[in-house]
Amino acid sequence: MKVRRLTEMNLQGRIVVCREDLNVPVKNGTITSDKRIRASVPTLRYALDHGAGVVVLSHLGRPEEGVFSEENSLAPVAVRLSELLGIPVRLESDWVNGVRVCPGECVLCENVRFQKGEKKNNEELAKKYASLGDVFVMDAFATAHRAQASTEGAVRFAKEACAGLLMAAELDAVERILQAPAKPLLALIGGSKVSTKLQVLTNLVQKTDQLLIGGGIANTFLKAAGFEIGKSLYEPDLVEEAAKILTEAAARGTNIPLPEDVVVGEAFSESATAEIRNVRDVREDDMILDIGPKTAEAYAKYIASAGTIVWNGPVGAFELSAFSAGTRAIAEAVAASEAYTVAGGGDSIAALEKFGLTDRIDYISTAGGAFLEVLEGKKLPAVAALEDRA
Repeated sequence: MKVRRLTEMNLQGRIVVCREDLNVPVKNGTITSDKRIRASVPTLRYALDHGAGVVVLSHLGRPEEGVFSEENSLAPVAVRLSELLGIPVRLESDWVNGVRVCPGECVLCENVRFQKGEKKNNEELAKKYASLGDVFVMDAFATAHRAQASTEGAVRFAKEACAGLLMAAELDAVERILQAPAKPLLALIGGSKVSTKLQVLTNLVQKTDQLLIGGGIANTFLKAAGFEIGKSLYEPDLVEEAAKILTEAAARGTNIPLPEDVVVGEAFSESATAEIRNVRDVREDDMILDIGPKTAEAYAKYIASAGTIVWNGPVGAFELSAFSAGTRAIAEAVAASEAYTVAGGGDSIAALEKFGLTDRIDYISTAGGAFLEVLEGKKLPAVAALEDRA
């Protein structure tokens, strides 16, 4: 992907506008996870250290567009950003027509979704964003799949536009996965719903050598293969599509092994009793909540022989202690692999954090929907805009 990068730009004495993803969880005015704020710091620090004044744009939450709401204010983010950067970060509430910032200073503009026209990529609003500075830096990969005024529109109208350090790292990881992977390329796709990842699976069948599935997705595929899945979570209207994917994979030579054993419980509950069953022995009143130990062992062997691994989604209800063993085994296998490893999606990251394995993964994507759309083979609007500007 040919895009200009922040490291190629002359920043001395210039005003840099950085679109970051600072959409962090806030409860009663307190940030409960600052992961996304910390991810933005390298780009902001780079710009500051190279003599720029920095204007930061971000959204937070889902406020009614054009309407201020205290709960979606970036005020707590400004405080945390000040602490992480080690300089005061001023929050500007009235900024869309221009903001004052000097080299070495950082200003955070209030939630872009308080501006009417943000989501619809209003051209006039995008031009105002672009005119806030000399260089527009798109660093919010997690929002790159949305053609909005602060993500795609401003890139197109800016005097100069480039990808920030985080954005560039995401694009490099994606390119390494999909364009020039070390073989075999293995994808592990879990989570609850086929519907959100159907196109991902369809695209990966064409690209991967090995495709492993888990979670509710695996239940839908087990149903398609004719197995009893009891009262497990699955998507009845996508059973036929799952069968097609299995057929296409077999025709292409892509291996999609189905779980051979599972862990079942009577309900999705911390108090549920876990029992291991062969997939042929699942009962009508069983709920499949994890892959079984034989399946985990088989998956781990596939993972150990891979050259490139991309993981999105847990293989079971890992948040319930009795049904976490499968996801733990997968996480440990990915962490132990000598392959180039990439993990994306909130639940995958949460699992890695729970099991203390985040520092053993080569790259962890901060994005959810954008990460999935890239795996689907889609061109992200903000990326396309950066490529055009390059």
